[in-house]
Amino acid sequence: MSSRTGHQPGDFAQDERTTKEELNKKIKEQKVLIDELSNLKKNRRVYIQQPNSNIFFLTDKGNTLSSCKRDLDTMKKEFQDM
Repeated sequence: MSSRTGHQPGDFAQDERTTKEELNKKIKEQKVLIDELSNLKKNRRVYIQQPNSNIFFLTDKGNTLSSCKRDLDTMKKEFQDM
């Protein structure tokens, strides 16, 4: 069966480990982003990049910070479920 799919018995464990490492890296990046946003002065402007684009739009710092925190919570939950 493994010869048909091209996967070896240990491939699944390796794929899961790689996915877990990638998610852990994204969690660390999100923590840095939250720290950076938290330490900005009140009068600083915050821009958010549109997905798959080089266009940035001015956004509210508070909304962006809370959105980043929600994303971090989601990633942490997903990491724990692995």
